[in-house]
Amino acid sequence: MFSCVKPYEDQHYSALKRACLRRKVLFEDPNFPATDDSLYYKGTPGPTVRWKRPKDICEDPRLFVDGISSHDLHQGQVGNCWFVAACSSLASRESLWQKVIPDWKEQEWDPQKPNAYAGIFHFHFWRFGEWVDVVIDDRLPTVNNQLIYCHSSSRNEFWCALVEKAYAKLAGCYQALDGGNTADALVDFTGGVSEPIDLTEGGFANDEAKRNQLFERVLKVHSRGGLISASIKAVTAADMEARLACGLVKGHAYAITDVRKVRLGHGLLAFFKSEKLDMIRLRNPWGEREWNGPWSDTSEEWQKVSKSEREKMGVTVQDDGEFWMTFEDVCRYFTDIIKCRLINTSYLSVHKTWEEARLRGAWTRHEDPQKNRSGGCINHKDTFFQNPQYIFDVKKPEDEVLICIQQRPKQSTRRDGKGENLAIGFDIYKVEENRQYRMHSLQHRAASSIYINSRSVFLRTDQPEGRFVIIPTTFEPGHTGEFLLRVFTDVPSNCQELRLDEPPRSCWSSLCGYPQQVTQVHVLGAAGLKDSSTGANSYVIIKCEGDKVRSAVQKGTSTPEYDVKGIFYRKKPGQPITVQIWNHRVLKDEFLGQVHLKADPDHLQALHTLHLRDRNSRQPSDLPGTVAVRVFSSVSLTAV
Repeated sequence: MFSCVKPYEDQHYSALKRACLRRKVLFEDPNFPATDDSLYYKGTPGPTVRWKRPKDICEDPRLFVDGISSHDLHQGQVGNCWFVAACSSLASRESLWQKVIPDWKEQEWDPQKPNAYAGIFHFHFWRFGEWVDVVIDDRLPTVNNQLIYCHSSSRNEFWCALVEKAYAKLAGCYQALDGGNTADALVDFTGGVSEPIDLTEGGFANDEAKRNQLFERVLKVHSRGGLISASIKAVTAADMEARLACGLVKGHAYAITDVRKVRLGHGLLAFFKSEKLDMIRLRNPWGEREWNGPWSDTSEEWQKVSKSEREKMGVTVQDDGEFWMTFEDVCRYFTDIIKCRLINTSYLSVHKTWEEARLRGAWTRHEDPQKNRSGGCINHKDTFFQNPQYIFDVKKPEDEVLICIQQRPKQSTRRDGKGENLAIGFDIYKVEENRQYRMHSLQHRAASSIYINSRSVFLRTDQPEGRFVIIPTTFEPGHTGEFLLRVFTDVPSNCQELRLDEPPRSCWSSLCGYPQQVTQVHVLGAAGLKDSSTGANSYVIIKCEGDKVRSAVQKGTSTPEYDVKGIFYRKKPGQPITVQIWNHRVLKDEFLGQVHLKADPDHLQALHTLHLRDRNSRQPSDLPGTVAVRVFSSVSLTAV
């Protein structure tokens, strides 16, 4: 992975460090200077901030003191509990923080080699589809010789302050980290996809079955190395960081540092009784102020758990900001959970392997409607289909599909002000099995994401076999920006952008003809098909001018529901379209019958119930069965 990391702003860590060592100077970053421009994007500074190097703040500075731990971090003056919570989660995953903090042994201070220190560090973050290497100097903002932003429990430990500075450089300044999104930081640390869960809207507190199902999903994400956080919505400004009677804080992001089923009882009774409780461990980024309800540090509930189990869980009675809760109480008191799933694409893994399609796109504005790609959401029906469109296939009878759209992050600077996210989202439509050109009219909407001014929007959906079109949009038309689309399926989905509105014209068009009409055929189902007592294993084929569409096999039924659509660009509208029904056999498929359709503009969107006929006969055959077909016909090539 590290060979694919790109230097941010073309700053190469190794070359810069060698140059500093050769000149015997400490690095000063010209791209993120020790000035107010790196602190604020607006407003006037408060107390005088002095930028100091760690050696001027304390004796014997270290990157890590006694390793790395979620207990290291404490939030500073900027309101970035969301970032500190993400760092707390990161600190609990060695494989992940070693990606964010590369060459950590080489970057550590070495008291034996003071001349090898150049005041330069670098960190890796996943941004907009690629890992970037961010270089910083070690000058940190202080007031009265104290770090004013993220700091460690140990005065001489600096990993969290340096990671925060590198992240602030990406964002444009420290103030840009005020009031951010935990999901963004989790993705930036891992390259995963974040899935927000609204606990209140989902009704998990009062639905045990749904709650148990959610806990299993959270446990799976945690056990497979993912990062998770929880928070309580603050509805008003007065609610922000208001402490509830139970000890929890509103508008505050908590890191989930452990998820487990806790065995109750002592000794052999614990094994034979085998009663377990779903438990979550959380950490307040302030490093203090904990939950004081059931299963808090000093509560009597812990007497139900053996001493060895408590030690294994790391239960302490210190006010260190870390505490346990039952998952039921988590769902009752918290309003949101964010799961950052690490998507496994390695075929060598024993866990589920996903196939990823990654495409970059943009919402662009143009006076010509056929070239405009910024049409807004479905509320704007006149321009909606001008947005970028992407097609993908589900190749199993049913498949879980993960879709994430991320807009390019905006920087906040004193010159440009705060970088605001656009409100974005996407719709997914079930389309014809053979669609190759852009949609221009509504079809069946299979799923839809929320629209939110977040950097990324995620949707998990189960879809049947077939072809689908994703239309990512801004909420309002006319807004421009770049985005990254990621689609994860069990088998390759052939995801690609639809660029053409209709078949291209070429020199062959005058010789071979150009389509005069577009016809959509939708075969709903059939009736009266019998092959045995259990019915036929039938499928349908739609044929038109050398093109054909085939449905999946419907097993063991005399009344199959095919729900298969085909779209045909017809050069000879006078020729019929053929719908054939076949019975799937092991050695050779059996022909059951067919009907010929002629798209008639007078019967637009008409539902036809037609008797099956023998392949060579114009009369209904003695083969049983009828087929239900809906035909859409239009003379306009861009109508469907």
